[in-house]
Amino acid sequence: MSAFAEFEQEKQQIDAILAQGYTIAAIQENLDGALLHFTQASSHAERTQLQILTADARKYVTTLLFARQTQLASS
Repeated sequence: MSAFAEFEQEKQQIDAILAQGYTIAAIQENLDGALLHFTQASSHAERTQLQILTADARKYVTTLLFARQTQLASS
């Protein structure tokens, strides 16, 4: 699988989890990539995790976090 196809697959997984109402709660970097921890916005009891491996997916997540931070700061 090409690097772009791997990134696109991980991006779709991230977007699908966020579309279900989850938010990024934490990121754990490790030698294999990053482990994303998500919590349900309506109920903090519901959690899920996703391991991302590509650098582009990690950059995508960082971009999402900065966008959310900027949005919160302007509110």
